[in-house]
Amino acid sequence: MTVVSAKHALEAAVEAARWAPSVHNTQPWTFAMSEQELALRADTDRKLRVGDPSGRELLISCGAALFTMRTAMRCAGFEPVVRTLPDPDRPSLLATLRPGAEVRPDESTRALADEFERRRTHRAGFADVPVPDRLIERLVLAAMDEGAKLTPVRSPEAVRVIAALTQAAQGVQAQDLRFSLEVIRWARAPDSTRTDGVPAQGYPRRPSRTAPDFPQRDYAWQHDWGSEADERAATAVGVVALLTTRGDGRQEWIDAGQALQHVLLEASAYGVSAAFHTQVLEMDLLREFLRLELCSGEYPQMIMRLGITFDDKSSMRRPLSEILE
Repeated sequence: MTVVSAKHALEAAVEAARWAPSVHNTQPWTFAMSEQELALRADTDRKLRVGDPSGRELLISCGAALFTMRTAMRCAGFEPVVRTLPDPDRPSLLATLRPGAEVRPDESTRALADEFERRRTHRAGFADVPVPDRLIERLVLAAMDEGAKLTPVRSPEAVRVIAALTQAAQGVQAQDLRFSLEVIRWARAPDSTRTDGVPAQGYPRRPSRTAPDFPQRDYAWQHDWGSEADERAATAVGVVALLTTRGDGRQEWIDAGQALQHVLLEASAYGVSAAFHTQVLEMDLLREFLRLELCSGEYPQMIMRLGITFDDKSSMRRPLSEILE
């Protein structure tokens, strides 16, 4: 087995981490690298002050980056030695990674790594093509590997309840100018050269409705932005799934992010995309209702829909010069 240097493994990890998913593509992370260690830090300037005052979504985003780093390091031939939240006096320091023992990456690890840049967030309905049950079972196990629980919602009544909660949260947030302004802060204009935020081609100009309807964020708020959906736009809901954890602290949020990225990369390897609906989770009363009534007392960290889409959208990430020290 040909093994690259430890320094190269660290470089590969931070390069891969750039492509992790994040709320509104805020990319709320920075990295510091030495000869033997890579540090993941939260960029709190990119936190959603209105929608995410606790930093829960920020840490989930950074957790997704952490799983990406771990996977990239294994692909480079080293087992990562990870410490999460290593210093209580430095709350922005979320994790450190060091190259450990030399390992040979297995086929599954390489398959996940192939999806780093290929994975995309979807913001519309899905094609009317079923997601295989065997794949859903694999995704459940992927989340379990990272200390979280992924529950596919099989009851049509429960799906309608989650859709109604999403509609309610979206309706309330749409009436709050603070929420609207925070969302459009991360919406990129069609001719924008920014390397963060949601590009205009990444969401429909006139959202197509699913049945039941899971509304998306209004990134085009008072603008004629977004992609033009054709008359045959896909409107299937897909498989609704809840990602939950037993606790609800900083460690659990990071774990949820790692589980989320493991699920997303596994799904992407089989041609399945995800659409996210975090509106409910940004409103304490609705999140608590969801926890008690549909999550068996566990804390909901992500609501997603999984399905097939034939869209081929581009994605942008900040250059290393902006995120790496």
